[in-house]
Amino acid sequence: MPVRTARTAGASRADLVADAALALLAERGMRGLTHRAVDEAAGLPQGSTSNVARTRQRLLELVVRRLAEREARVLGLHEMPAPRAGAGSSAEVTDAMALATHRALTLNRELTLARYELALEATRRPELRAHFDAAGALFRDRLTGLVTGLGSTDPDRHALSLIAWADGLMFSCVAGSFSARVPTLEEVRVSLRELLDGMLSARRTPDER
Repeated sequence: MPVRTARTAGASRADLVADAALALLAERGMRGLTHRAVDEAAGLPQGSTSNVARTRQRLLELVVRRLAEREARVLGLHEMPAPRAGAGSSAEVTDAMALATHRALTLNRELTLARYELALEATRRPELRAHFDAAGALFRDRLTGLVTGLGSTDPDRHALSLIAWADGLMFSCVAGSFSARVPTLEEVRVSLRELLDGMLSARRTPDER
Protein backbone atom coordinates (compact mmCIF):
# COMPACT_ATOMS: atom_id res chain seq x y z
CA MET A 1 0.00 0.00 0.00
CA PRO A 2 1.45 3.41 -0.95
CA VAL A 3 2.18 5.77 1.89
CA ARG A 4 -0.01 8.88 1.96
CA THR A 5 2.11 12.00 2.18
CA ALA A 6 1.06 15.52 1.26
CA ARG A 7 3.35 18.09 -0.30
CA THR A 8 3.31 21.53 1.30
CA ALA A 9 3.62 24.49 -1.05
CA GLY A 10 7.08 25.98 -0.81
CA ALA A 11 8.42 23.10 1.28
CA SER A 12 12.16 22.49 1.07
CA ARG A 13 13.62 19.17 -0.08
CA ALA A 14 14.53 18.42 3.53
CA ASP A 15 10.94 19.07 4.67
CA LEU A 16 9.57 16.80 1.92
CA VAL A 17 11.91 14.04 3.03
CA ALA A 18 11.06 14.50 6.72
CA ASP A 19 7.29 14.60 6.10
CA ALA A 20 7.47 11.43 4.01
CA ALA A 21 9.50 9.77 6.77
CA LEU A 22 6.91 10.74 9.38
CA ALA A 23 4.15 9.25 7.25
CA LEU A 24 6.18 6.06 6.86
CA LEU A 25 6.74 5.80 10.61
CA ALA A 26 2.99 6.11 11.25
CA GLU A 27 2.01 3.50 8.66
CA ARG A 28 4.92 1.01 8.73
CA GLY A 29 6.81 1.62 11.94
CA MET A 30 10.54 2.04 12.39
CA ARG A 31 11.39 -1.04 10.29
CA GLY A 32 9.66 0.52 7.31
CA LEU A 33 11.82 3.64 7.43
CA THR A 34 14.53 3.32 4.80
CA HIS A 35 16.11 5.88 2.50
CA ARG A 36 14.63 4.15 -0.54
CA ALA A 37 11.15 4.02 0.99
CA VAL A 38 11.32 7.73 1.82
CA ASP A 39 12.29 8.56 -1.77
CA GLU A 40 9.29 6.60 -3.03
CA ALA A 41 6.86 8.07 -0.49
CA ALA A 42 8.01 11.62 -1.23
CA GLY A 43 7.89 11.08 -5.00
CA LEU A 44 11.57 11.98 -5.32
CA PRO A 45 14.29 10.41 -7.49
CA GLN A 46 16.20 7.56 -5.91
CA GLY A 47 19.11 8.88 -3.87
CA SER A 48 17.39 12.15 -2.92
CA THR A 49 17.01 11.19 0.74
CA SER A 50 20.64 10.13 0.95
CA ASN A 51 21.68 13.53 -0.41
CA VAL A 52 19.69 15.24 2.37
CA ALA A 53 20.59 12.83 5.21
CA ARG A 54 23.30 10.34 4.31
CA THR A 55 23.08 8.11 7.38
CA ARG A 56 20.12 6.70 9.29
CA GLN A 57 21.10 8.75 12.32
CA ARG A 58 21.04 11.97 10.29
CA LEU A 59 17.66 10.99 8.83
CA LEU A 60 16.23 10.38 12.30
CA GLU A 61 17.58 13.71 13.56
CA LEU A 62 16.00 15.47 10.58
CA VAL A 63 12.68 13.77 11.28
CA VAL A 64 12.77 14.70 14.98
CA ARG A 65 13.36 18.37 14.12
CA ARG A 66 10.50 18.32 11.61
CA LEU A 67 8.24 16.60 14.15
CA ALA A 68 8.95 19.39 16.65
CA GLU A 69 8.08 22.04 14.05
CA ARG A 70 4.81 20.40 13.10
CA GLU A 71 3.81 19.59 16.67
CA ALA A 72 4.41 23.21 17.69
CA ARG A 73 1.63 24.13 15.25
CA VAL A 74 -0.58 21.27 16.41
CA LEU A 75 -0.09 22.19 20.06
CA GLY A 76 -0.83 25.82 19.24
CA LEU A 77 2.01 27.28 21.29
CA HIS A 78 1.31 30.66 19.66
CA GLU A 79 -2.28 30.44 20.95
CA MET A 80 -1.35 29.94 24.59
CA PRO A 81 -1.14 32.83 27.07
CA ALA A 82 2.29 34.36 27.55
CA PRO A 83 4.21 32.55 30.33
CA ARG A 84 4.50 35.35 32.87
CA ALA A 85 3.02 36.09 36.28
CA GLY A 86 -0.61 37.09 36.08
CA ALA A 87 -0.88 36.24 32.36
CA GLY A 88 -3.93 34.23 31.46
CA SER A 89 -6.18 32.18 33.70
CA SER A 90 -6.38 28.50 34.53
CA ALA A 91 -9.40 28.30 32.20
CA GLU A 92 -7.34 29.69 29.28
CA VAL A 93 -4.52 27.27 29.94
CA THR A 94 -6.99 24.39 30.23
CA ASP A 95 -8.73 25.34 26.97
CA ALA A 96 -5.45 25.67 25.06
CA MET A 97 -4.03 22.40 26.33
CA ALA A 98 -7.30 20.51 25.81
CA LEU A 99 -7.48 21.72 22.21
CA ALA A 100 -3.87 20.70 21.58
CA THR A 101 -4.43 17.24 23.06
CA HIS A 102 -7.63 16.69 21.10
CA ARG A 103 -5.96 17.76 17.86
CA ALA A 104 -3.22 15.19 18.48
CA LEU A 105 -5.90 12.49 18.88
CA THR A 106 -7.93 13.42 15.82
CA LEU A 107 -6.56 15.59 13.01
CA ASN A 108 -2.95 14.67 13.77
CA ARG A 109 -3.23 11.06 14.92
CA GLU A 110 -0.58 9.86 12.44
CA LEU A 111 1.86 12.48 13.69
CA THR A 112 1.29 11.25 17.24
CA LEU A 113 1.95 7.66 16.17
CA ALA A 114 5.20 8.73 14.52
CA ARG A 115 6.26 10.49 17.74
CA TYR A 116 5.84 7.30 19.75
CA GLU A 117 7.92 5.37 17.21
CA LEU A 118 10.68 7.97 17.54
CA ALA A 119 10.43 8.04 21.33
CA LEU A 120 10.98 4.28 21.51
CA GLU A 121 13.90 4.48 19.08
CA ALA A 122 15.46 7.23 21.20
CA THR A 123 15.54 4.87 24.18
CA ARG A 124 17.93 2.67 22.18
CA ARG A 125 19.98 5.45 20.59
CA PRO A 126 21.53 7.84 23.14
CA GLU A 127 22.70 10.07 20.30
CA LEU A 128 19.08 10.48 19.18
CA ARG A 129 17.77 10.98 22.73
CA ALA A 130 19.49 14.35 23.04
CA HIS A 131 17.77 15.61 19.87
CA PHE A 132 14.40 14.17 20.92
CA ASP A 133 14.56 15.73 24.40
CA ALA A 134 15.68 19.10 23.04
CA ALA A 135 12.79 19.11 20.58
CA GLY A 136 10.29 18.45 23.37
CA ALA A 137 11.72 21.08 25.69
CA LEU A 138 9.90 23.95 23.98
CA PHE A 139 6.45 22.81 25.08
CA ARG A 140 7.67 21.69 28.52
CA ASP A 141 9.31 25.05 29.20
CA ARG A 142 6.25 26.96 27.99
CA LEU A 143 3.94 24.91 30.21
CA THR A 144 6.24 25.33 33.21
CA GLY A 145 6.14 29.09 32.69
CA LEU A 146 2.35 29.04 32.44
CA VAL A 147 1.76 27.13 35.68
CA THR A 148 4.32 29.38 37.38
CA GLY A 149 2.28 32.39 36.27
CA LEU A 150 -0.85 30.76 37.66
CA GLY A 151 0.77 30.52 41.08
CA SER A 152 1.88 26.89 41.15
CA THR A 153 3.78 25.99 44.32
CA ASP A 154 5.88 23.44 42.40
CA PRO A 155 5.95 24.37 38.69
CA ASP A 156 8.35 21.67 37.49
CA ARG A 157 6.42 18.86 39.15
CA HIS A 158 3.06 20.24 38.05
CA ALA A 159 4.22 20.64 34.45
CA LEU A 160 5.46 17.04 34.52
CA SER A 161 2.08 15.86 35.83
CA LEU A 162 0.18 17.71 33.11
CA ILE A 163 2.44 16.42 30.34
CA ALA A 164 2.34 12.88 31.73
CA TRP A 165 -1.46 13.03 31.83
CA ALA A 166 -1.69 14.25 28.23
CA ASP A 167 0.88 11.71 27.03
CA GLY A 168 -0.92 8.91 28.83
CA LEU A 169 -4.27 9.88 27.34
CA MET A 170 -2.83 10.15 23.84
CA PHE A 171 -1.07 6.79 24.05
CA SER A 172 -4.18 5.06 25.42
CA CYS A 173 -6.37 6.48 22.67
CA VAL A 174 -3.91 6.07 19.79
CA ALA A 175 -2.13 2.81 20.57
CA GLY A 176 -3.51 1.50 23.85
CA SER A 177 -6.67 -0.09 25.20
CA PHE A 178 -8.87 2.92 24.36
CA SER A 179 -7.74 3.19 20.73
CA ALA A 180 -11.28 2.50 19.48
CA ARG A 181 -12.70 5.51 21.29
CA VAL A 182 -11.51 9.10 21.10
CA PRO A 183 -12.81 11.38 23.90
CA THR A 184 -14.60 14.54 22.90
CA LEU A 185 -12.94 17.93 23.28
CA GLU A 186 -15.23 18.68 26.22
CA GLU A 187 -14.30 15.42 27.96
CA VAL A 188 -10.62 16.26 27.59
CA ARG A 189 -11.25 19.79 28.86
CA VAL A 190 -13.17 18.59 31.95
CA SER A 191 -10.45 16.12 32.93
CA LEU A 192 -7.73 18.71 32.48
CA ARG A 193 -9.67 21.27 34.49
CA GLU A 194 -9.99 18.80 37.37
CA LEU A 195 -6.28 18.07 37.29
CA LEU A 196 -5.13 21.68 37.04
CA ASP A 197 -7.60 22.94 39.64
CA GLY A 198 -6.40 20.26 42.05
CA MET A 199 -2.80 21.39 41.59
CA LEU A 200 -3.57 25.03 42.13
CA SER A 201 -5.97 24.56 45.06
CA ALA A 202 -3.09 24.35 47.53
CA ARG A 203 -2.35 28.05 47.10
CA ARG A 204 -5.96 29.15 47.51
CA THR A 205 -7.67 30.25 50.69
CA PRO A 206 -10.85 28.43 51.81
CA ASP A 207 -12.92 31.38 50.52
CA GLU A 208 -11.39 31.04 47.02
CA ARG A 209 -12.09 27.29 46.67
